[in-house]
Amino acid sequence: MEGLRVWRLSSSIARPLSLRQPLGLGYSSCELVLCSNSGVVTATNTRLPSRDSRSFTFTSTSTSNLEVACAIRLKKVEPLWSKGSQPYAYKWDRSYRLGSSSSDLVPCCSDGGAAATNTKLHSRNRGSSTSTSTSDREAVRAIRLKKVEQLRSKGLEPYAYKWDRSHSARELQEIYKNLNNGEELDSESHHVSIAGRIVARRAFGKLAFLTLRDHSSSIQLYCEKERLLNNQFEQLKTLVDIGDILGASGSIKRTEKGELSVKVDSFAILTKSLLPLPDKYHGLTDIDKRYRQRYVDMIANPEVADLFRKRAKIVTEIRKTVESQGFVEVETPVLQGAAGGAEARPFMTYHNSLGRNLYLRIATELHLKRMLVGGFEKVYEIGRIFRNEGISTRHNPEFTTIEMYEAYSDYESMMDMAEEIVTRCALAVHGELTIDYQGVEIHLERPWRRETMHNLVKEATGIDFTEFENDLKVAKDVVMKALGVGLDSKDKFSIEACPSLGHLLNEVFEIFVEPKLLQPTFVLDYPMEISPLAKPHRRHAGLTERFELFICGRELANAFSELTDPLDQRARLEEQVRQHNKKRAEAVSVTDSMEEKDHKNEDSMYEVILDDDFLTALEYGMPPASGMAVPNDFVE
Repeated sequence: MEGLRVWRLSSSIARPLSLRQPLGLGYSSCELVLCSNSGVVTATNTRLPSRDSRSFTFTSTSTSNLEVACAIRLKKVEPLWSKGSQPYAYKWDRSYRLGSSSSDLVPCCSDGGAAATNTKLHSRNRGSSTSTSTSDREAVRAIRLKKVEQLRSKGLEPYAYKWDRSHSARELQEIYKNLNNGEELDSESHHVSIAGRIVARRAFGKLAFLTLRDHSSSIQLYCEKERLLNNQFEQLKTLVDIGDILGASGSIKRTEKGELSVKVDSFAILTKSLLPLPDKYHGLTDIDKRYRQRYVDMIANPEVADLFRKRAKIVTEIRKTVESQGFVEVETPVLQGAAGGAEARPFMTYHNSLGRNLYLRIATELHLKRMLVGGFEKVYEIGRIFRNEGISTRHNPEFTTIEMYEAYSDYESMMDMAEEIVTRCALAVHGELTIDYQGVEIHLERPWRRETMHNLVKEATGIDFTEFENDLKVAKDVVMKALGVGLDSKDKFSIEACPSLGHLLNEVFEIFVEPKLLQPTFVLDYPMEISPLAKPHRRHAGLTERFELFICGRELANAFSELTDPLDQRARLEEQVRQHNKKRAEAVSVTDSMEEKDHKNEDSMYEVILDDDFLTALEYGMPPASGMAVPNDFVE
């Protein structure tokens, strides 16, 4: 054995420990063993060194183990050569390969021939998650369509009309939680019927185990060949795939390993799934696909459904909270002649009978204020809002908000209401007011911090905006000198483009302060330039009585003491229209070269219309009021 150097890939086949150690066998399916005259050296979790320059972490074992292992392996090679066999093959023609769903074998041929499904391959090395290719999906779909035909040829309907369930999976888990391991309840009183989607399966000769998941939880189906009549066991093995929706009836059993199971007497395929589910070990990982195909996301990642249930609890709790304070829920028009109440690009449609353009609402605010003019004193609406702007995982063109308005109150009242809504929702969903959010502990105990935007900016940056008076150029120079070093080009451009001191203050706040507001904080007294619907501050000129609530660096609420002066409101909205039309004219006036067309500010190209009817309503008189919007970051 002197001077011998041999690389081998250690076996992933399970062996008794008593054999593995003397023979020097590694424990990992991706472990390399280097045989040398000085001992056995292993390199774990890496590739063969021939095409890889990675470094190895080495551990040594005894020389005797080396000699035994290498001698045994060499003796097995020699007979293969002597018999004319090639122990180191050149190639192998595969007819099938394992598809991205662990239950499906996909044909390797290019003609899209038949695929073999329902075959479970066991491996300790699961590899990385890959998406299902179109050819894989079509091959699996073709096979499953043939199974649909087979079912119908046997007089079985693969798309059932109904199934009578006696229990959900969670109910069974709760009822039989004290059943001992190995115990079986076979009496008529313990006969149950259940239905759900098959998400895993294992077969061992005359025994098969299926994992069935319904809306509540999962439970195992324990299937014995002798117990299933009319050749159902063979149907189970050949016609049932992962993804199928099954109904099953039987008795209750807890296996020796402690798994509560329905010992199946009979079953029926209620819905035959034609497409394979995502990889069972990794789920659906493509973010875009998760949002576009939420139904697949919920199948692959069951915890996603819990988010929808929590959202439903939140909406219910919001309704309970505001209605306990005397608010009345109303509905306002989605199609509007002027999409007002916020500054955002609307979706536009055309009404054939009226012969005019209409807009999908970008806020419910102006119509809810009309309700206050009409005599209601506390109103709210939970409704869909539509904004024709960018899209991301945090911003959707359509989303849900709650807006509420209360007569004879100011923005201090809405701070109290915001605290009440959030804390009650937290208790309804989590049962406590201390919440872990992505590793950050959030404390929702009241009262929450209340601080002005000016003071928060000064605290974070050292810049006091009250010292600039109205000198915008000096303010920009100070900001860029103090803060410009760490800014990217986009933020620098946003700062330089600010048309007023109020806009600059808000821009600095959004860049340097907002992301750091992790604990609940009310940010008070916004500049008038960015708050066209808020009442002027009663003590500070140029500011408004407005707050935004931030938690975890996100805006959760926006509220005002509402502007009720119809003349002031008209002047502000007309100025807003003028500013927008100015941007629009600049965008339209750019040259017609293709390069510059591509860089037009599309957000400025839409038309803004003054809502004269809302201004008319204000002239009839709206009582002093406060209003608040809770946007989609919270409700969604």
